[in-house]
Amino acid sequence: MQLSPLLNASPAIQLHVAAAAGALLLGGAVLFRRKGDAGHRFAGRLWAGLMVVVAGSSFFIHELRLWGAWSPIHLLSLLTLASLAWGVRLARQRRINAHRRTMAGIYVGALVITGFFTLLPGRIMHDVFFTGALKPGEAAMAGLALATLAAALALTLAGRRGDARVRIPRMMGIDSTRSWAWIPRHRGHRFHASGSL
Repeated sequence: MQLSPLLNASPAIQLHVAAAAGALLLGGAVLFRRKGDAGHRFAGRLWAGLMVVVAGSSFFIHELRLWGAWSPIHLLSLLTLASLAWGVRLARQRRINAHRRTMAGIYVGALVITGFFTLLPGRIMHDVFFTGALKPGEAAMAGLALATLAAALALTLAGRRGDARVRIPRMMGIDSTRSWAWIPRHRGHRFHASGSL
């Protein structure tokens, strides 16, 4: 493994790789941790921002050229941006299952599968992972990357509850471990939950 191919690449490629690595780690945590709470919403917004950087920076990378300066990767970037907008809209409309499927599809398609193709011979990431030995400074950067991966994994595992029941977001004032009867309040159209096991 050697980082010099990446360090010698253009700033657009470096930004693209950094954002993709962050999105890959954070996205894994978002997909596997508890959904619907403030942490999920914050991490989801951060992940979406990273994905915009990943897709946007690709328009400044022209390593593969099929149609002038453009390639199928740029079409994938357009699809990613459109899918992100659609996924956010689904979340705002409270169409949670469709939102979850859309975001998971972006994660798998735009990060995991596309990331695999960056490891093919002749690509920069292939040279990073499969050639040469690490120098001391590169070893420190690789150690930092592994520590970040370990932290993301720890956060993912800490966010899981092991409870198979579907959880309703606490922001709605509902304890999903109980069965509830909704009693409307007369003023302000607010609802109070009451009930027992």
